[in-house]
Amino acid sequence: MQVLLLADTHVPNRARDLPAEVWSAVEAADTVIHAGDWVDATLLDALESRAARLIGVYGNNDGPPLRARLPEVAEAELDGVRVAVVHETGPAAGREQRCAARYSGRDLLVFGHSHIPWDTVAPGGLRLLNPGSPTDRRRQPHCTYMTATLARGSINDVLLHRLPR
Repeated sequence: MQVLLLADTHVPNRARDLPAEVWSAVEAADTVIHAGDWVDATLLDALESRAARLIGVYGNNDGPPLRARLPEVAEAELDGVRVAVVHETGPAAGREQRCAARYSGRDLLVFGHSHIPWDTVAPGGLRLLNPGSPTDRRRQPHCTYMTATLARGSINDVLLHRLPR
């Protein structure tokens, strides 16, 4: 199963739309996961119409229209991988331990908020992935997103994709 990971798109505040490369990745993915900070429901509508499957949560910049349609935490099982999605996980220091305790029994936690790509494994084996942002790089050298392959309970081929400036 091919999975696309997005977060912190901030459309239309930081960009008018997602980059064309990201839309191509949406169409190629079996599942799109968005870890919050959409800003406007228009992007949610567009992703729902173009993605084969969409799993999303709201973030701190998402107002009542998005919060009415999205949960704070989403959970799914994708080809045997137990996935949780949340926007914010708190400070980087101690993140693995906090998340391992809060999301025990899961294999993968996808999160956002910082716009900083992250890929670590917590005690007990929980994989933590933050795809960064495809539209707002902040202090990062590039805007980014991630892809991964989930198969028979394992997380494979996690790739961080850098978008051209």
